[in-house]
Amino acid sequence: MAASQSSIAMVPSRCTAETHTARGKVAFEIAGYSRLKGLGRGKCLRSSAFSIGGYEWCIRYYPDGCQGEAGDGYVSVFVVLLTKNAEVRALNNWMLVNGVSGQSIVVLSGKAPRVFDRKMPAWGVPKFMKTTAEVESVYLQNDRLLIECEVNVIKESLDILVPPSDILDNLATLLEGKIGADVTFKVQGEVFSAHKILLAMRSAVFNAEFYGPMGDKGAQDIVIDDMQPAVFKAFLYFIYTDSMPSMDDLEDDDKREMVKHLLVAADKYVMERMKRICEGMLCRVLDVETLGTMLALADQYHCSNLKDACVEFMLSSDRMDDVIASQGYLQLKRSSPDIIVEVLERAAKSRRI
Repeated sequence: MAASQSSIAMVPSRCTAETHTARGKVAFEIAGYSRLKGLGRGKCLRSSAFSIGGYEWCIRYYPDGCQGEAGDGYVSVFVVLLTKNAEVRALNNWMLVNGVSGQSIVVLSGKAPRVFDRKMPAWGVPKFMKTTAEVESVYLQNDRLLIECEVNVIKESLDILVPPSDILDNLATLLEGKIGADVTFKVQGEVFSAHKILLAMRSAVFNAEFYGPMGDKGAQDIVIDDMQPAVFKAFLYFIYTDSMPSMDDLEDDDKREMVKHLLVAADKYVMERMKRICEGMLCRVLDVETLGTMLALADQYHCSNLKDACVEFMLSSDRMDDVIASQGYLQLKRSSPDIIVEVLERAAKSRRI
């Protein structure tokens, strides 16, 4: 039959993650309904193809019923899987649209999914609509019949256990194993091997040193004289793994000193994330005796978060007198009086509030 005698409209399919069902509805309009009568039993008009759930489908419309006596005196409709070599489980709902009100009337609501495959690619309703004048008067409008078909493609949920990413462990192994290392650092008698490209990727300072226009591209041995070996080792660990090394074996004071040195290293090599992590760790271990040195550190390396935490610590409760009496505060007062002025100004403002 001519394609102009029918049209199909697609309602966009949608996926529902909870049920793993792809649902789509199509509207198939039969134009010239009366002229199609007499086409012959078992002969059909086919819609254009449409896609639902990643599969291609079409609708077959039998104006004189499908083959056999099942469709005698009825219009028959079937939905057909067109995708080759596919096996699909799907539910089908069929509706007729009232020609006057436009309301969809459910003719068949699928209760159990059907399997569409190469042997059985089509499922439908042999007795879809009686071809009597009484029924036709309800659904025809200007000799047009509008059919709706909803296809629910049921996709099986496969729970595949995916192992967690081990790239950081691999990078830590790379650092320890020294495979492919092309630069060594000498730190107070200890030697550390590393990979230039990885260091350059993580630090703008290393990038300029190794690959910048003023850098030494052939540099293989670099001396670090402003860092302790343990600090440099922890610094390299963060560069490779983006995480702080374990410090469980350190006493609280030693751990605090290590983090302070790592903050200085992060500032020197423009490792902003590492610097922020160090700030956060130091904010959690503030005490009266070390507050002065913490304030000086925060001021020197522009750590605004750490400085704010120090000021809040001093102003909270009754710690001000104890802090002022500490050695760290006295040293800070002599070396950086401007910080003391800033703290006093904040204290005055807080009292006014």
